[in-house]
Amino acid sequence: MQSRLLSLFPLEAYQMVLVLFLSFLIGLEREEQKRGGKRVFGGVRTFPLLGLLGYVVALLAHDNIFGMLMGFMVVGAFMVVSYWHKFQGGTEVGMTTEISGLVVYLVGALVHGGFIWFASAIVVVSLLLLELKVALEGLAERIEPEEVTAFTKFLLLTWVILPMVPNQSFGPFQINPFKTWLVVVAVSGISYASYLLLKLVKGRGGIYLSGILGGVYSSTITTVVLSKRAASGHHPHDYSGSILTASGFMYLRIVGLVWMFNVALARTLAPCFGVLAVAGIAGGWLWHRMPDEKTEELPAPTQTQNPLELGTAFLFAVLFLVILVATHLALTYLGKGGIYSLAAIMGVTDVDPFIMGMTHEAGASTTLQVAAIGILIATSANNLIKGCYAYSFARGKAGRWSLILLFGLGLAGLVPVLWI
Repeated sequence: MQSRLLSLFPLEAYQMVLVLFLSFLIGLEREEQKRGGKRVFGGVRTFPLLGLLGYVVALLAHDNIFGMLMGFMVVGAFMVVSYWHKFQGGTEVGMTTEISGLVVYLVGALVHGGFIWFASAIVVVSLLLLELKVALEGLAERIEPEEVTAFTKFLLLTWVILPMVPNQSFGPFQINPFKTWLVVVAVSGISYASYLLLKLVKGRGGIYLSGILGGVYSSTITTVVLSKRAASGHHPHDYSGSILTASGFMYLRIVGLVWMFNVALARTLAPCFGVLAVAGIAGGWLWHRMPDEKTEELPAPTQTQNPLELGTAFLFAVLFLVILVATHLALTYLGKGGIYSLAAIMGVTDVDPFIMGMTHEAGASTTLQVAAIGILIATSANNLIKGCYAYSFARGKAGRWSLILLFGLGLAGLVPVLWI
């Protein structure tokens, strides 16, 4: 039925109707700007004419780019005159309408070339950008310049640097630069997502929500930040429970990271890490719900340090490579004991490079069992040192309770070593 209908009229007729429809949509949106006596270029008649002009020029040019370019320059000249007229008239100067005219001209050419979906998508996206002017301008006012810089760095890490890194192994330790940088992107991406959520709920999510999001971002940093705020002596149950919750979410974060690169190791860790995560999160929630003395409400503490500093990313890559080499040497000369000792040391410093290093080595130069036990030791050591941080910075009830809770979680994390 559809083919029979299409055969009744020339292809150009259908294309011309589509050009008129798509151009009319943008013209209708621009027509709204004329309300209230506001004088702008074009409307429901001008934009369809521009679309037809682009279609006719493409038809006559027969895919000749120079013909299309000449037509584009003529339309662009009219847009310049329109903009100059607005500028001279003292009205609000903007180029949105003129740029929309150029887009409509190109839509006509795209339809003639058979790029129907692409032309329709461009019109839809253009309408969204035009209609969401207030929302987009408000968003631009709310976003701080450093946030734009942070997102640009994320794109640099993922879309610029990663594709350029060679995906092959080098040297006696079989170092793969691509996999190394992929680990950096994964860790940075998860931390960056949590960082954005922390910024979004700043001052509105409460202390406990900061513990949740901070646990995904970095449980160590979150422990230090919450402990410093708890030094005031207010809400000791709330702060210590939130600190415990952050460490509970650390286990979920680690399982997620390991799953991206080594499913077998993630399956080995998932049961015990799941129990530890539930224990930390549920215990932290129950503890933070216990009543404290009536004190004034405090704003939710947030971690505002940008996790996407390029120096930090390169440092993580270097640490990751160093730990890979150290793991090889420990296995060769010290055996499993060397791995476990390295795990305890790295748990006191930065646990992520060690965990990702063990994820890379598990099933290759070491067994899944040794890698899983090493990660358990590292996370337990990390919880113990966080308890010391909390006691040192918070002091008082919040410091003592955080120390006890994190020591308990750390010791519980060593229990699965007995049966793995």
